[in-house]
Amino acid sequence: MLLYMSNGSAGTKSTPLHSVSVAGAVVREDGRLLAIRRADNGTWELPGGVLELTEAPEAGVAREVLEETGIHVEVDELTGVYKNTTRGIVALVFRCKPSGGTERTSDESTAVDWLTPAEVEERMAEVYAIRLLDALDGNGPHVRSHDGRRLLEKSA
Repeated sequence: MLLYMSNGSAGTKSTPLHSVSVAGAVVREDGRLLAIRRADNGTWELPGGVLELTEAPEAGVAREVLEETGIHVEVDELTGVYKNTTRGIVALVFRCKPSGGTERTSDESTAVDWLTPAEVEERMAEVYAIRLLDALDGNGPHVRSHDGRRLLEKSA
């Protein structure tokens, strides 16, 4: 897990710890979006995970999507930066195109599916659905914060 920590001396205020994660908003030619049902909590989300220390964000998102779904991707562009203020996670979301592979589950996913935007809104919590929907609107990158349950602020 990548953490940012201060090197402050004793008696000084330390910098909060943050984890950096990456996620892929994978959009098929027919407009359907790649989603996983997480093995740990059963929620539907974008495929993604923690960025490794020596890894470029684009390489990290391609690795995470492949690990969790079996789908190879071409990374297009950053579409949003999302901060979970409760857990201290900053997520970078990239729009991607599928470039091969076959859908499969993993240790981290119990289902992999291609959803319509309406299905994304039905199956996902707002804080995760917005990441996929933001990737479709072409107005990014968006910057948003949430507390794990609801958005705290919306980008203009």
